[in-house]
Amino acid sequence: MKVACFRFYAELNDFLPPPRRFVAFRESFEVSGSVKDMIESLGVPHTEVDLILANGESVDFSYLVRDGDRISVYPVFESIDITPLLRVRPRPLRQTRFVLDIHLGRLANYLRMLGFDALYRNDYRDEELARVSREEERILLTRDRNLLKRRAVEHGYCVRETRPRRQLLEVLERFDLRGSVAAFTRCLRCNGLLEPVAKEEIAGQLPPRTSEHYQDFRQCASCGQVYWKGSHYQRMQQFIQSLG
Repeated sequence: MKVACFRFYAELNDFLPPPRRFVAFRESFEVSGSVKDMIESLGVPHTEVDLILANGESVDFSYLVRDGDRISVYPVFESIDITPLLRVRPRPLRQTRFVLDIHLGRLANYLRMLGFDALYRNDYRDEELARVSREEERILLTRDRNLLKRRAVEHGYCVRETRPRRQLLEVLERFDLRGSVAAFTRCLRCNGLLEPVAKEEIAGQLPPRTSEHYQDFRQCASCGQVYWKGSHYQRMQQFIQSLG
């Protein structure tokens, strides 16, 4: 029987049973497998990992774990530049865009409210989510760890929080997005971009009192939904301000 020593760092410990968190532990195996497969067999989705050291040397997911290896596994680094090291990700994302699973509809709505590109449908199947994430280079947000273990998924994140507002705060912090907020620029219904529109062009879509009291309107370039700064806008502003 072969044995390797594993040590997971920072938030990767969320996926481990308590006795294995923040400590080095031994893992037995009979046949050498890829470090990716061994990491996921221990419960950590590969999408959460950005750096792997085997005996102090940076390796990628295909590295075959050998008897006596010391494996250190790190999450995505936000404040430390590790570009000189070999990342396990084939390439970084140029834009932060998301696709969310069917259980994160409220989070998708919040992300759109803040101006982030967030695809969501309540009938997405797992294979569709994995395909969209890969083909469109989107970060897959889910609470399903097994979904993140699919080989097709290169960029993903397991949302820990259960309440939508806390989920939003978690995602903002995890991807350092606070400086990128562009509120009220995306359609809450379909994720399309909003554009200014003259009242005369959409007058037939407006309730009578809205047409009388408001002059500033925006329309979704994709689905045609019209928005104005009514009571719903004030409530959303208050929500955004409450995020701190």
